[in-house]
Amino acid sequence: MKILVTGGLGTVGNFLVEELRLRGHDVWMCDLYHHHDPQYMRCDVSQYRQLECVFESRPFDYVYHLAAEFGRWNGEDFFENLWCSNTIGTKNVLRMQEKHGFRLVYFSSSEVYGDWEGVMSEDVMDRYEVRQLNDYAITKWVGEMQVLNSARMFGTESVRVRLFNLYGPGEKYSNYRSVNCLFCYRALRDIPYTVYLNHHRSSTYVTDATCTLANIVDNFIPGEAYNIGSGEYHDIKTVSDIILDILGKDDRLVTYCESEPFTTKNKRIDMAKSVRNLDHQPKVPLDEGLRLTLEWMKEYYYLEGEIRNTPRLMVV
Repeated sequence: MKILVTGGLGTVGNFLVEELRLRGHDVWMCDLYHHHDPQYMRCDVSQYRQLECVFESRPFDYVYHLAAEFGRWNGEDFFENLWCSNTIGTKNVLRMQEKHGFRLVYFSSSEVYGDWEGVMSEDVMDRYEVRQLNDYAITKWVGEMQVLNSARMFGTESVRVRLFNLYGPGEKYSNYRSVNCLFCYRALRDIPYTVYLNHHRSSTYVTDATCTLANIVDNFIPGEAYNIGSGEYHDIKTVSDIILDILGKDDRLVTYCESEPFTTKNKRIDMAKSVRNLDHQPKVPLDEGLRLTLEWMKEYYYLEGEIRNTPRLMVV
């Protein structure tokens, strides 16, 4: 298949491009910056003309639309970028789909489940009115509605995926990244950080997700939505404890608080559909994934110190 991955330089996009190429697909990618890959095109999806140039250059069978601004606090501080990229950008991609007829995989988020307190199955959003808790979550839900409306109005064929707390090598640190990334980097650098005690997650190692995402082209069912996560349901303190244990450090720099505002407290995932339709098989447990992430960070940021009991796992 000839496939385009928008946001192909991101943490998930990078691994997904590699996985799809290993399976023999002709994979192109676009992102915001200049890049050396011969099948890369610079493009801001919120700019219609730039995106139009990408699709006028060659036809695609599938498009994985990952390009987006990430994170709830990033979405508060840089809301202009968030809404332009996540909603206008998605609308632009859909306009291209309506014109060129490719199949689309739209990347949503577990954050769309908002204040839902039960097990998060894909049909929750169809059966109940759920309140999203921050702008990032709202833009992702708006994107899903855009995809569904395009299918009804123009007959486009799309699949939506809701990712649950992906982490792993390649996620470069900033104050706006995932909680696993924040804890790993700050623990390595002895930077104080906060752990919220009453939050639970289903952390998913990046390659476990990208293998499943690559399976979509082999069993594409238009209109479906899939939860993609892990079977390990844990509190956020567990992540911090594992990281500190791997590094041989105590928690003197950690502040414990009851909860964080404007974010989903507990993400209990139902993955039955992705297991059944996409052969989703999470393989990397949390402790191994965090060790691999710490090893990558040490190398990437030229940090000193030993990582204890590091398993020899391939990360690409």
